[in-house]
Amino acid sequence: MTTPTPFTLRAAVLRDVGAIVQLIRDLAEFEKLAHLVQVTPEKLRPQLFGERPAAEAIVAEAGGEVVAFALFFTNFSTFLAQPGLYLEDLYVKPAHRASGIGRALLTRLAALAVERQYGRFEWSVLDWNESAIRFYEGMGATVLPEWRICRTTGDALVAMSTAQRPG
Repeated sequence: MTTPTPFTLRAAVLRDVGAIVQLIRDLAEFEKLAHLVQVTPEKLRPQLFGERPAAEAIVAEAGGEVVAFALFFTNFSTFLAQPGLYLEDLYVKPAHRASGIGRALLTRLAALAVERQYGRFEWSVLDWNESAIRFYEGMGATVLPEWRICRTTGDALVAMSTAQRPG
């Protein structure tokens, strides 16, 4: 059994954008959704580091290389009347899995939510990703089977914006 490479977590900085984009592409490949990826460093940079950032990211470094990331943003719960932290994506390179990086990223995000006095910390998981579901449940998360994600993109989003039915 090999000893995992030590890692450090830190807030993403501008120079990490290229590495985060590659990790997003790797995640999409893992999820068999690469055909949906449109991210580029030029598109992501202002979303993380522009005048009005839409999201934040934490990265894990091992051996001087960014090997994992967690990208998140603030949402809001009307029931709690409090903001919440929403984890959009978390990905750890395969060679660095089972080294504690995923757990450390989730723990850091939970601590950030508590520090910011947020009411909850949420994320989604694909129903076929049983190992991730077990991992999240093992950390104390509840997978909510009665909730479904609704999404509108592309032409359907444009049509919705004008109250027209697509098609």
